[in-house]
Amino acid sequence: MLTLGKIFDAKRVLKDVARYTDLIKAPLLSSECKLYLKPENLQFTGSFKLRGAGYKIASLTDEERSHGVIACSAGNHAQGVALSASKYGIKSVVCMPDNAPIMKVEATKAYGAEVVLVPGVYDDAYAKAVEMQKEYGYTFVHPFNDENVIAGQGTIGLEILDELPETDVIVCAVGGGGLISGIAFAAKSVNPNVKVYGVQAEGAASMYEAVNAGHVVKLPSVATFADGIAVKEAGSLTYDIVSKYVDGIVTVSDSEIATAILAMMEKQKMVAEGAGAAAVAAVITGKIPCKDKKTVCVVSGGNIDVNILSTVLERGLYATGRTHRVRVSLPDRPGELSEITGVISEMGGNVLSVHHERGSDLSKINRCKLDIVIETRGFDHIEKIDRALEEHGYEFVNKSK
Repeated sequence: MLTLGKIFDAKRVLKDVARYTDLIKAPLLSSECKLYLKPENLQFTGSFKLRGAGYKIASLTDEERSHGVIACSAGNHAQGVALSASKYGIKSVVCMPDNAPIMKVEATKAYGAEVVLVPGVYDDAYAKAVEMQKEYGYTFVHPFNDENVIAGQGTIGLEILDELPETDVIVCAVGGGGLISGIAFAAKSVNPNVKVYGVQAEGAASMYEAVNAGHVVKLPSVATFADGIAVKEAGSLTYDIVSKYVDGIVTVSDSEIATAILAMMEKQKMVAEGAGAAAVAAVITGKIPCKDKKTVCVVSGGNIDVNILSTVLERGLYATGRTHRVRVSLPDRPGELSEITGVISEMGGNVLSVHHERGSDLSKINRCKLDIVIETRGFDHIEKIDRALEEHGYEFVNKSK
């Protein structure tokens, strides 16, 4: 049974395993609330998962340790299990989806685990891990549906209230539910007045759907770049805890998460992965009732795949009006390119790229098209640039914001 005593024991055990992450004030991210960040992206493995995995493995009997451990993960739990198992000299095997970020796969191997790549998503990796556990007798370390794992994650709740006893609201991402279950149980046990909210990606809202349905729901598929919370089905144990202790679950789009990643990099100099930025995304888009309240967002991880980082940042720039793309039709004659870029420059826009297209079936024989990507200051600035182009006689083929 999960108890507050078990979470305090986890805090004691993890003292030499997990880093205590100090709260960071983040007034530039939101003017609506008194925002703080709990930077679990600064853990040794770049994620809070080290806490739950570390406490679970530390609690194993000698007999269980002798058989080794197995786990399934999209990456963060994998690294936590690998590092914790290595610390205690235990063999570890981790089943990971074959689309897991390469950096997470390689980091897991570097921490000492044997990695088995499984076609599909997290739930497919889970099925393979269960199969191997039965075949080889490994001890299974579940990423979220385990009381010791939840207790380990609950140490985050204790740390938040230790440092900021007057906390009003705690917000964290939700995948299978282990993080929010531990935090909510710990925080509500210490201070029942604290509000705890969960955030899921719109394309992987298994806990959100479960809470609304009144029972665990298995999604047919998940679709989000926030791989750390891309879970088809919440845990039965975590669902029960969430139903009792969590005050609400909201969802955010991938574009909103990308915007939060960009904001955190620019304003906090902090790198978060998709799951790690989900809580901040919910707060800065006004989806969490926290106006004027002391609010803590748990930045659950920072292991973003560098191969998609530029794409994520580009999405964030477009979503916030910092980048604008237009396609214009103009006469195919010398000097036109200079004139149109001159108009954009006069309006304070910075041309990032130009693609010239001549002879397209979409244009007249004596006209051509330009695709122009412009660095802008926001949507008001975009409107002024577009208006100036129209006033100078340029015809938009299409334009996007």
